[in-house]
Amino acid sequence: MSERFQRIAVVGLGLLGGSLAQAARERGLAGRVVGTGRRTAALAEARRRGIVDETAPVEQAVRGADLVVLATPVGAMEPLLRAAAGHLEAGALVTDVASVKGVLADTLPGVLPPGVEYVGSHPMAGSHRRGVEHARADLFEGAACIVTPTPGASEAAVRRIEAFWTALGARVVRRDPAAHDREVAWTSHLPHVLAFAFARALADAPPGAREVAGSGFRDFTRIARSDAELWSEILGANHKAIAGPLQRVAERLAEMARALESGDGEALERLLAAAREALARIAPCGDFDARSGGENPEITPPRAGTQRSESTDS
Repeated sequence: MSERFQRIAVVGLGLLGGSLAQAARERGLAGRVVGTGRRTAALAEARRRGIVDETAPVEQAVRGADLVVLATPVGAMEPLLRAAAGHLEAGALVTDVASVKGVLADTLPGVLPPGVEYVGSHPMAGSHRRGVEHARADLFEGAACIVTPTPGASEAAVRRIEAFWTALGARVVRRDPAAHDREVAWTSHLPHVLAFAFARALADAPPGAREVAGSGFRDFTRIARSDAELWSEILGANHKAIAGPLQRVAERLAEMARALESGDGEALERLLAAAREALARIAPCGDFDARSGGENPEITPPRAGTQRSESTDS
């Protein structure tokens, strides 16, 4: 069982931050959970629903906390942590839920006072919905959570963060920050780029296309409903890692276009078969439930015997 933290401060009470706070309270992982954020309405909603024990300004929220979780957009994390750093006590741990890790690994450790450690996290869970009103305690159950220690992080600190996510129901995977960014560029960020690009191209679709759209269309386009502001920041922060995969996909599209234009059915069949083989190597059929994961690929379907009220990325 995870070590129980005395005080967890959650900085940013959106879907992920709110769900983490609620799960930590319900599972008894903290003596007290304190939330902080910019939106007064979100803080009030978190108190009303019992997601947190209290809310406070960031400097007050982190005071005495032995775990601080950054759950804001990536660009806000460093300035918020800088503002809070003087109020952190030795022995505290800092983690986050961001979809990009390299930029945080380069900046956040240098902001912290002596005796405070940063260990990055990225739970592969979420939704196209945003806001604490959609938070729920089972969001991380069965989802992968990538823990991304920097070279200076102690093994004891890393294990405490891994144990915390395990206690929230997640399946922990450890990567260094650069490897994380390379891998999620393929499995999360690039699919969003392609889905958004296809959705943008739908401006040229014939008017009647809507009437004939089926499940394949819904599966392919669901992540294009994700928040534009959030994903523009995520994609921009990881643009170097995305560039190579994007070029590879462009090359494969060009191969298929040539086969189609030349009417070469055999070549097209070979390309499709090769695609299926490549997919099977990275994602064997048994690795994924056939049920839809909602409108975000960073989602694991509910475990057998459970139901979720809504579908469940930086």
